[in-house]
Amino acid sequence: MSKIKYGMVGGGQGAFIGGVHRIAARMDDHFELVAGAFSSTPEKSKASGAELGVDADRAYGDFAEMAIAEGARRDGIEAVAIVTPNHMHFPIAKAFLEAGIHVICDKPMTTSLEDAQELAKLVETSGRLFVLTHNYSGYPLIRHARAMVANGDLGKIQIIQAEYPQDWLTEALEGTGQKQAAWRTDPKQSGIGGCVGDIGTHAYHLAGYVSGLKAEKLAADLTTFVPDRDLDDNIHVMLRYENGAKGMIWASQVAPGNENGLRLRIYGTKGGLSWEQENPNRMLHTPYGEPPRILTRGGPTVGPEAERMSRIPPGHPEGYLEGFANIYSEAAAAITAFRNNQAADKAVHFPTVNDGVDGVAFIVACVKSSEANSAWTDI
Repeated sequence: MSKIKYGMVGGGQGAFIGGVHRIAARMDDHFELVAGAFSSTPEKSKASGAELGVDADRAYGDFAEMAIAEGARRDGIEAVAIVTPNHMHFPIAKAFLEAGIHVICDKPMTTSLEDAQELAKLVETSGRLFVLTHNYSGYPLIRHARAMVANGDLGKIQIIQAEYPQDWLTEALEGTGQKQAAWRTDPKQSGIGGCVGDIGTHAYHLAGYVSGLKAEKLAADLTTFVPDRDLDDNIHVMLRYENGAKGMIWASQVAPGNENGLRLRIYGTKGGLSWEQENPNRMLHTPYGEPPRILTRGGPTVGPEAERMSRIPPGHPEGYLEGFANIYSEAAAAITAFRNNQAADKAVHFPTVNDGVDGVAFIVACVKSSEANSAWTDI
């Protein structure tokens, strides 16, 4: 297939996640970056575009100009990657969908449930693809875990435990001018949730992705431990799932000694699974009444769901960037099928606009519950 020409909004000089997306997009050589509105000012956008090798006439001053111009070009972009702070996701996605361009967007999808629901309707009417970059769903062993649950290897799922502790906001880093901390703790840019939106949504999505279950109610306790911080930096959430399963999520950005400790544990009537993001190529399978089994990314018991997500031989670590790249490669397969008026292979899948709506509904329900003294709240 020919490379997919894509553009980027955000991700200019000094940004972290833009670089991650660009690495992920080119890892399997499916995408070519040809356009962008890389910063909030035209001057910075031009400078960033020059550094990235983008032609000067396609380094735009703002996203609206870019959407109109690229939508009108015969050689215009097929997809746009949105890597801005949360408050800009909705207007940018809306502009590019209306221009007939596929969207690849960071999470959380929007800062309000109303915007998320409107975006879902727009995706449907536009007929274009919307890819939400919950990158952890691209890890090989997570794909294998999902297949094990679907195959009934764990029996009926009863308990789901997810946690995501970090420590980087233990002090008021936002007061030092640190860019990532500043916007993530600012309600005007991040939305109504701090930790719950930034990393809590990852834990929530992963729990649902692997278990295949939808959470119906939650009881949440959101706390802001750092003085004068405007958003939560620690969350505890209890969940009730549709099949009667019970879940818990703990996410924190003020837990000293934790760097990026995303963990998932799922237990059913026949056994359990335990996986840690910081050691992503090993997973513990505990069949009831049998010795525990350590599954590895390239091991003999791992199925095709994991194999198609792996690039290198067993024993070589794959992780964060490769997981991101897997989402981009799945998106590339779907975009190529769309280009050819075909359906993508049934194995191809990625988080969609519906996952985005669910994630925003989770944030809203957590905030509502916490404000009501952790009352049980519908998602």
